[in-house]
Amino acid sequence: MSKLIFVTGASSGIGQALAWRYYEAGYALALVARRTEEMQTWATQQGLEPSRYQIYSADVAVVDSIVAATEQCLERQGVPDVVIANAGVSIGMDSAVRGDLDVLSRTFAINNVGLAGTFHAFIDPMMRRGSGALVGIGSVAGIRGLPGHGAYCASKAAVIGYCESLRGELRGSGIKVVTICPGYIDTPLTQHNRYSMPFLMQADVFAGKAFETITAGDSYRVIPWQMGVVAKLLRLLPNWVYDKVLSGRPRKKRISEA
Repeated sequence: MSKLIFVTGASSGIGQALAWRYYEAGYALALVARRTEEMQTWATQQGLEPSRYQIYSADVAVVDSIVAATEQCLERQGVPDVVIANAGVSIGMDSAVRGDLDVLSRTFAINNVGLAGTFHAFIDPMMRRGSGALVGIGSVAGIRGLPGHGAYCASKAAVIGYCESLRGELRGSGIKVVTICPGYIDTPLTQHNRYSMPFLMQADVFAGKAFETITAGDSYRVIPWQMGVVAKLLRLLPNWVYDKVLSGRPRKKRISEA
């Protein structure tokens, strides 16, 4: 019987690349996104065997929606071996603009509450089985804040902290909690950025590195590794130096500009 991976945000970008990498490795797929038509089109174009995948419609920002999708997966396909909470948004914000507070709220609903909702229904059955991997997709942007990017940076810092907490809670259960922090990956989320993106990586290359990380059971990994070095160096900078370095940097597009 094939192993099973459950992945959110599977209709494009990193999620789609991860789904394909796991399919190539022989896994059955539980694909989750709001845009189910796009997922079905992709599955057909890729020639996926119908017996090896199921598509679930869910808005991860709505707790009942993502929980319903996870429960449907348990009923139809069983307990996954790997769960990747990948769905996320990245939108610039200005706290002085009232509408951007709604952007902040929506970002946390998707990137954080949605992540916990993705894991929720799988924890008890994985514990009973004594195995499984819960994977949170963080970001290098969660290591240090970027001007104009408060919603995304804060949400990804929360992903890192949440996964670390969960890892401690599940220690000894047989469930591995893996935090992966991508640097700049060539996806729809990054293609309209107005600033330089060092060490930009293609999504399929990232998926291969992530697959290796999850298979090895590493608890934390920055991909590509060069961005991990950059992030550590930035973390060591005094605030006044960091602020000066970031002064004048182009900001992420806000929702009115996207």
